[in-house]
Amino acid sequence: MERYELATLTVNLGSAIKAGENAAEFCKSGEAGGNFLGCWVTEIGKLNQIFVLRGFQTAAEADAERRRTLLHSNPFHSADLMTGLTLESMIPFPDLPPVEPGAFGPIYEFRTYVLKHGGIAPTLEGWAEKLPARTAMSKLLLAMYPVDGSPRITHIWPWASLEERARIRAESVKVGAWPPKSAVWVSPDMTSTIALPHAVSPLT
Repeated sequence: MERYELATLTVNLGSAIKAGENAAEFCKSGEAGGNFLGCWVTEIGKLNQIFVLRGFQTAAEADAERRRTLLHSNPFHSADLMTGLTLESMIPFPDLPPVEPGAFGPIYEFRTYVLKHGGIAPTLEGWAEKLPARTAMSKLLLAMYPVDGSPRITHIWPWASLEERARIRAESVKVGAWPPKSAVWVSPDMTSTIALPHAVSPLT
């Protein structure tokens, strides 16, 4: 995949299930571009949000689908359910395998770090050095940086449980597998959200 899109739908209380179903229909309709890869409902962090992940073979395909979404009279078939919508067009870190549907969770952590200016290139280098040891301990679904907006990275980690997450994260630091030296480029502006796969999600 050359591009990914991470859409965040902020929805009305009690409408997450319906909004997720609608989003899947929108992403899989005959006029849609790209691949519908995942749909999650936030559980820890900011609530009443749906994350939708799509993958695109080319930047042009991603741009065309972005235009379709923005010009659509009912984006994600959920205009009446949403109070907010954010679309992030992202480039995957080099040499990562493409995201494929599968069962890797059932808990997913979405982490976003805003970087100091100039920090994307050294972050890519630092991650390349450390990822083999780190991903030997637990799977990384995807790490990516944005086409536009503030310099930042978003990475998605599936976990069997919150207990496994805490144990492996602590162990990775203890054995020196993480963090990369490029962590000095991370600003204090960072978020972590735990989300659960929606029933319609190809990633579970």
